[in-house]
Amino acid sequence: MLKLIAILTSCSLALALSVQAKEQTEQNDPKKQSHKPKTVQKQQFAPKQQQLKTQNTHVQKVHTEHVNKPVVTNTPGPKKQELRKMTPIPTHTPANVQSNKIQKNKEQLQVNNQQFKKNKLSQQSITKIRTQHKNFHATPKSAIVSVQFNQNYKIKNAQNWNGAHYQVYKSYHPQWHDQGWWKSHHRRLSLISGGWYFWDGGYWYPAWGYDNSAAYYPYDGPIYSGPSARPLDQLVADVQAALQEQGYYQGEIDGLIGPMTRQALAEYQQANGLYATETIDEPTLSALGLS
Repeated sequence: MLKLIAILTSCSLALALSVQAKEQTEQNDPKKQSHKPKTVQKQQFAPKQQQLKTQNTHVQKVHTEHVNKPVVTNTPGPKKQELRKMTPIPTHTPANVQSNKIQKNKEQLQVNNQQFKKNKLSQQSITKIRTQHKNFHATPKSAIVSVQFNQNYKIKNAQNWNGAHYQVYKSYHPQWHDQGWWKSHHRRLSLISGGWYFWDGGYWYPAWGYDNSAAYYPYDGPIYSGPSARPLDQLVADVQAALQEQGYYQGEIDGLIGPMTRQALAEYQQANGLYATETIDEPTLSALGLS
């Protein structure tokens, strides 16, 4: 009996050792270990993490592409040539601007014409002035110094005077000749107010060199007298009287174009929209009503 118990005990121990050895062998075998089922928690987490990682990569790629790519609009910008066509530089004054300028010029002309009519003397006054100076003769005055001959002399500001009536002032230059030359070139020469003058085309000019003992010229330049060669000193006296009657001239009626007479002429000319020539020209004589 004791022998049987000992055999069973020995078998039990051997079986236990065999099972333990088998389990130890399976744990150490990698092939069998790979076939073990994973937990449900690990199987669910791994695919989700992979999916999120994939989505983040896609978002980052899209964002990078959006930043790097230039913004393209559907409407292309105009080329340089097209810009020039779209914004042309106007070469002509607009019609409305030209019309306004023309209207202003017409209004100014009307104002000037009204002023001329206002400043013109009556025919009765003109007749009276001319009658008073019919036999007038001017003489040199020590207070008015004579100008001297200068072959390079040019009338000041004449280059700025436009119109046919002012051409003689632009082209004027003093001439010095002897009596023989003057008589051979001009039919009308007169001794007026202390100096010799020649008449040509409606103007009196100093005849420089004609007579050195009679070369008194208060003004060097053309003086308009009209279609007839009316004596220069009588014409100047008429103009002085007309300017005096209108309040421009305060000096003596002396028949000389001295500083006070030139100043009065300039003021009258400026007030009536004329060039300030400071001498008796055709537009001024016409505005005074003495032409």
